[in-house]
Amino acid sequence: MSCRHCGTGRVSRPRGLCWHCYYAAGVRDHYPSTSKHSRRGVGNFCGPAPLPPLPTDAPPGSLAKIDVLIERAARHQTLWHPDDATAAGPVRRVLAQAG
Repeated sequence: MSCRHCGTGRVSRPRGLCWHCYYAAGVRDHYPSTSKHSRRGVGNFCGPAPLPPLPTDAPPGSLAKIDVLIERAARHQTLWHPDDATAAGPVRRVLAQAG
């Protein structure tokens, strides 16, 4: 199998690259990992995640809700807001009045 970058060298390094191309400056960054164990997507993060600033009225399972979840994951926020819409509809919280 020949190198994905130069096409002449024999593949001996990850990402389908030959030894020379793998260690050449900047070449490795142009080829994503082909390993099934490599990190993909937005990545994992540890620790408490902040709450999203606003809930969503998008119903569960809708494309709009999935887009919101993708955006929250990319921002390393908690995926679920306590006031997000449920299958029964948007959540309405009543604030206690001081008096």
